[in-house]
Amino acid sequence: MENEIRRRYGVIRLGSSEDTPITVLHIGEDQTGVATGVGAKPDAVLVLSMGSRRTAADFFKHTPPTSGEIETAIMLVEDEVTRARSMTAGDSTLFTADTAIHEMAVLAGVPGHPKLIFSLEAVERLFDLLATLSLGKPVSSAGIPTDPAFAATLLILREFMHHLKFTSISFRGGSDEVTAAKVRSIAKLA
Repeated sequence: MENEIRRRYGVIRLGSSEDTPITVLHIGEDQTGVATGVGAKPDAVLVLSMGSRRTAADFFKHTPPTSGEIETAIMLVEDEVTRARSMTAGDSTLFTADTAIHEMAVLAGVPGHPKLIFSLEAVERLFDLLATLSLGKPVSSAGIPTDPAFAATLLILREFMHHLKFTSISFRGGSDEVTAAKVRSIAKLA
């Protein structure tokens, strides 16, 4: 995961000025990577022991997860996220290349262009839909996926943005193939 988040940082850094602090978030299946810095390479990298599959498997026994399962997961995710607090302090802009986050933003009503910006308010609205499902609202009325991995990714994103005081996350990337090609070209330069 550490190499992956470093590569993603490098790809995203290509599209922004080197004197602007950025933080890159990648929510993987078993771990979440965070890289931050102002130059071509990150100044700090942290791998958190939570991811979409892992968090879902550890906490969500129902589909959709119950409110109790969500609350329990929040406590662990909060603890893990706060480990990144000191490294992301400052005026950093949050970025991701995760297609799952892009898809969530589109579900929340953000226009789906390649450089979309997903606000914390929109993340909270989407999380509120998940919370209503956990309380027994009919699945068909929410209009969001009910699978545990979706819920875990949304929960991690929400807690990360909320506790580290990011007001939005910007998506930089295209298809997985384009991102993979960019990552391979950056890896060759490193």
